[in-house]
Amino acid sequence: MKKIIVAAYSLFTLATLNGQVEQQSLPGAEEISNRRTSFNLEEIKVRWKKAALENCTGAPCAGGTGGSFTCGTSTVADIDGNTYNTVLIGTQCWTKSNLKVTKYNDGTAIPDETANNAGWGGLTTGARSIHTGYTGSSSYIATYGYLYNWYAATDNRKICPTGWHIPTELEWNSLFNSLGGISGAGPKMTYTGSSLWTSLFTIVDNSSGFTAIPGGYRSFIGSFWNIGNVAEFWGSSVRPSNSNQAWSFYIENGGISVGYNNKPWGSSIRCLKD
Repeated sequence: MKKIIVAAYSLFTLATLNGQVEQQSLPGAEEISNRRTSFNLEEIKVRWKKAALENCTGAPCAGGTGGSFTCGTSTVADIDGNTYNTVLIGTQCWTKSNLKVTKYNDGTAIPDETANNAGWGGLTTGARSIHTGYTGSSSYIATYGYLYNWYAATDNRKICPTGWHIPTELEWNSLFNSLGGISGAGPKMTYTGSSLWTSLFTIVDNSSGFTAIPGGYRSFIGSFWNIGNVAEFWGSSVRPSNSNQAWSFYIENGGISVGYNNKPWGSSIRCLKD
């Protein structure tokens, strides 16, 4: 294991979680020797990161790598280099647009099964798809992101950017509750642009900044539905009474409906900061 000579680092610069930069003196080489103590570089990093987290007062007050993170103004990037705006709602930090990544965080490709109509419902591994009801695949992805099955959403190789995850049912409910409950959250989460929604009979204001857009969904039999009318999102939680189904919800005409879908279903994904 490689060691560092602590005396060469008499000052250790730390970017704290509130964006302030401070300098902390480390023990000198003589003191280290007297204590018969030795640290490697990774141990020092872990200890300082832990100390910074314990002094964090924001929610969240930091994130990312190599600098401060402010939810609502900072962006986050996936492994493909796609960047996502963020929004702070209550104490939760969310991505502000749908996921459009094509690889897991280890670099493994997520298969594109758009053309696999007959076999889509039989998949038991991760897959992505675009909604074929939209003309022009590249412009669809830029606007709506991909539709992913539940297996892709919860694969151990991780689909969200590092430090982010697929929300559980409880985390989604926490979001709804911070916006007045399921009955009141929908209008506050719905994008107001009429160019994307086929029809909006309910007044929506997107006051939360969540910006739900109607990317539609793909059923477990492989057919595509409701682009322009429905925004549907995965949760990571499995149905207690049926392990073949997982929690999800959708927004239609400004209203939220929650339930369970078969895991070979295609829905949009939003990521929540750890």
